[in-house]
Amino acid sequence: MTLEKTPASADPSSPSASSLAWARRRGSAARFWKEYRTHRAGLLGLAGLAFIALIALFAPLLVGGDVRSVTNAPGTALEKPSGEFPLGTDQFGRSLLGLLIWGARISLTVGLLAAALSVAIGTLVGVIAGHYGGWFATVVMRITDWFLVMPTLVLAIVLATVMSRSIWTVILAIGVTSWPTTARLVRAQTIAVESRPYIERARALGGGHGHIMTRHVLPNVMPLVLAQTTLGISSAILTEATLAFLGLGDPLIISWGGMLQDAREAGAVSSGHWWYLAPPGIAIAFVALAFTLCGRAIEAVLNPKLGVAR
Repeated sequence: MTLEKTPASADPSSPSASSLAWARRRGSAARFWKEYRTHRAGLLGLAGLAFIALIALFAPLLVGGDVRSVTNAPGTALEKPSGEFPLGTDQFGRSLLGLLIWGARISLTVGLLAAALSVAIGTLVGVIAGHYGGWFATVVMRITDWFLVMPTLVLAIVLATVMSRSIWTVILAIGVTSWPTTARLVRAQTIAVESRPYIERARALGGGHGHIMTRHVLPNVMPLVLAQTTLGISSAILTEATLAFLGLGDPLIISWGGMLQDAREAGAVSSGHWWYLAPPGIAIAFVALAFTLCGRAIEAVLNPKLGVAR
């Protein structure tokens, strides 16, 4: 009686391809975190972001939704910082500390979504232009150059002016005007990736354009995309604050830029009500700095040749 050998693929104890892929991803994430922890500035920025994110997440529990009410304001107009109101009150008598905590939700949301939209557009344009090349890439990059030389803030102001005033308009205005830098970086990385031998082998084995771009090019440009996203969030938050300060944001929502706009309209600059201006300005600068520190640390981990200080 002859015994047939069971093939290795049929062995139930052998790991599957998906489990091996997840194991590699977990190993890569562990190595990334081990290297990231060596960057003190990156850890400081990450701790600051975690603190702000927790405050934004639990804002309804910390201050409640009635903090935005004008008719039920607990204080009088423009009170100085005190025990009852640690950061003072605005021109309606609302607690500035409560408004600052509630405004973190909108500012972080706009920053994250606008940066994600911007990077998604830039990545799509960069990968396609770098992969196909030729006259198509020339036309696409000339359009990219036009967006690149035009001031981003001016284009965002134009879009926010002609469209309805809402948070989604601000996100769209920032996202569709700030993608050219990402597109140029991703295109250069795509060209470098497609010059490697395994791309030629993939083509020789019958790999189509979609297969090469999604399975080979995109995974290799994702580290660059991740770092660019982190750095783009801080720019998006600053742009949102600028648009709100110029009166182009949604007047029905509370954001840090909107608080600065309200302070300007209340004459806080000329009347010396510094407690109205300082908190939102410091919060914007703090979050932008934290995202920048995280972005620089991610860049240093993914590309050690940059020589970013730890």
